[in-house]
Amino acid sequence: MVPPEPIPVEKSPTDKLAETRNPPILGAHGLQLVEAVKEAASMVKQSHRRPNHKPRHLTLPELEQSKTSVLNTLGSIQSRRSYQHAMDEFIDWYCSEPRLALNRVVVLRFRMHLENIPPAATTTNLRLAAVRRLAYEASDNGLLSPELVAGIRRVKGVTRHGQPVGNWLTAEEGQHLLGAVRTDTLRGKRDAAMLGLLLGCGLRRSEVANLEIEKIQRRDGHWAIVDLVGKVGHVRTVPVPHWVKSAIDNWSSAASIGEGRLFRDIRKNGALWGTGVSQNVVWYVVKNCAQRARIEKLAPHDLRRSCARMCQAAGGEIEQIQFLLGHASVQTTERYIGCKQKLGQAVNDRIKFRLGSNWDTTSWPSDHRLRLGVARTKVYLIDARAVPNTY
Repeated sequence: MVPPEPIPVEKSPTDKLAETRNPPILGAHGLQLVEAVKEAASMVKQSHRRPNHKPRHLTLPELEQSKTSVLNTLGSIQSRRSYQHAMDEFIDWYCSEPRLALNRVVVLRFRMHLENIPPAATTTNLRLAAVRRLAYEASDNGLLSPELVAGIRRVKGVTRHGQPVGNWLTAEEGQHLLGAVRTDTLRGKRDAAMLGLLLGCGLRRSEVANLEIEKIQRRDGHWAIVDLVGKVGHVRTVPVPHWVKSAIDNWSSAASIGEGRLFRDIRKNGALWGTGVSQNVVWYVVKNCAQRARIEKLAPHDLRRSCARMCQAAGGEIEQIQFLLGHASVQTTERYIGCKQKLGQAVNDRIKFRLGSNWDTTSWPSDHRLRLGVARTKVYLIDARAVPNTY
């Protein structure tokens, strides 16, 4: 006979509590197995957990905080001014739209808004670059999630097709511009020295405004502006032609300037004022002199381009022109020179035609004039048959 199975006896609560207080002792292999099971369970829970990133509506104080952080990271005054204007424009547009969260869709809508204006491709890309920097700073301050910033970063700029043409002066126009300056007054001597540095040395207007007289020294038997700090902190040495040095000496001796910044403000009564000039003063000097010379739409940076082109036309090497202007890339110097397309020697100028010469029939032969008259009569008869009511 088969012995009956033992009847299972339910454990008492006291026995269960004892087992929990004194668990069975496992070996090393058993402990590793338990840890692996716990880790797998935690990974499964994390995989089923969904990220909870709610749309973030940035307030105006938060946007201003991020904008200030962006501006503090920029070293150039021009870049700070451009980025501030671009971010102010975006913040005004962002606050005018109701209930917008800063994400990729919003930046795409802002790009469409810019394309409807529409500015130049470079201006649009600058606006989008400022918005990206604003999103980066907001993410660093904990205001935006990294996923939203990654989406904003994927918004592409506007593709620029072709190359916009710049504005250059010829040697005759440059001489006409310098000749329009009155060098018998104190203001005229200052303006002549400014134009000489812009046109003869290719300086930027910020470099002209902040130039110190101690920087002008002799190197290798030639006058030069030594260790000039330009854009993005780029240091270069700029040679100074003799006629530019003569204009600087006339101004410095007349104004009794021996140290500090070279150029000073001048009152209406002709007296010096202050310890320097702003960039707007340089811009107004170029504008007023161009108006007297009857040259339209001339900016200080056009004189920098003209300096590069005239140096290249005089036989200067492009590498030396790059050193003169302080460009980090030679492609930028090529754009300044405009050597890809020569408008002064346009290829289509070789095509010669005369307008209206076919109707001068006095010099034609008699048989040719007769054939032309018959052809005109046939045309009139065809038109009369096609549209009889018009005659």
